[in-house]
Amino acid sequence: MNVNLELYRVFYVVASTGSISKAAKELFTSQPAVSQSIKVLEHKLGGQLFIRTPKGVKLTVEGDVLFKYIEQGYSFFKTAEQKFLEMQNLQAGQLRIGVSDTLCKYYLISYLEKYTAAYPEIKIHVTNQTTFEIIDLLKGGKIDLGVINLPIKDDCSLELTQTLKIQDCFIVGKKFKHLSGLPISLKKLVEYPMVLLEKDSNSRNFIDNYAEANGIKLVPEIELGTVDLLVEFAKKGLGISCVIKDFIKEELASEEIFEVTVQEKIPQRTIGVAQLKGTPVSTAVKKFIEVLIN
Repeated sequence: MNVNLELYRVFYVVASTGSISKAAKELFTSQPAVSQSIKVLEHKLGGQLFIRTPKGVKLTVEGDVLFKYIEQGYSFFKTAEQKFLEMQNLQAGQLRIGVSDTLCKYYLISYLEKYTAAYPEIKIHVTNQTTFEIIDLLKGGKIDLGVINLPIKDDCSLELTQTLKIQDCFIVGKKFKHLSGLPISLKKLVEYPMVLLEKDSNSRNFIDNYAEANGIKLVPEIELGTVDLLVEFAKKGLGISCVIKDFIKEELASEEIFEVTVQEKIPQRTIGVAQLKGTPVSTAVKKFIEVLIN
């Protein structure tokens, strides 16, 4: 049976108020229009819904049964509408972010602190993965956005927004402090033991491509999973590490580690937000991106 939902809405309001005239006022329409809607519904259902009384209208037995079910459905609609408005007003909702351990610790966490202070009702889920894993999660609909190291290979399915420029650099501990003087060639630098990130990271790909563009192939003595470990291994004199300079300012200032300047300057790159192109996002996601950009 194909019944217009608006007819059930009129029925619900009439039954709730017990009056055609009150229902008309609540529905911002005329009494004849309300009466006509009830007649149409009764015709479609094949039975009487109301009995007229001196004080208004009263549900029939069949009408009362119908009302109990319609009342539940109407309540769900109102709840859904309320939840929608809450999400629009950032009083509810969720934010699912994919980010690497390094970017989470040194970049994202301060923005998360700012965001949660402004929108405490939004539930935040953070997944720590590599850039390539984050892109897979995005395409699978398991996260709303990814905070990643750029550049990445062109992917027409992604919308990328640059948020911060960063600079990579080589670092050493006191054992190799003598390398931190005058600029040194990359060819000379790789004669020393290298400690680099594992190959499955975008940062490692970036530094490998940089070296290859200058005719050098990087063959590290040690490969590690996090920037924190790269810094610690450099401190212990286990080799030359490559890290993001913006994230180790305190260690450089305290001279726990030292920057090695290479003649072949490492290009700047950026941190960015990745989203699926053409996919609508919630207000919670839009506001978080605004926080990152501003």
